[in-house]
Amino acid sequence: MFKEFVFKWYPVILAFICLLYSVVLNLLGKTDDALYTAHWPGTILLFALIIRQRRR
Repeated sequence: MFKEFVFKWYPVILAFICLLYSVVLNLLGKTDDALYTAHWPGTILLFALIIRQRRR
């Protein structure tokens, strides 16, 4: 059950981790790095959406 959950939702989990990473970088004062990594979650979710649509 856990394996099925992770397999289905791994892009969202990965995007959330990247979002948290960006927030932590911003809180540490590394704003340039935080702005760079802030684009990762959207990119991950878009690629996951495209890959899943191509599989069908």
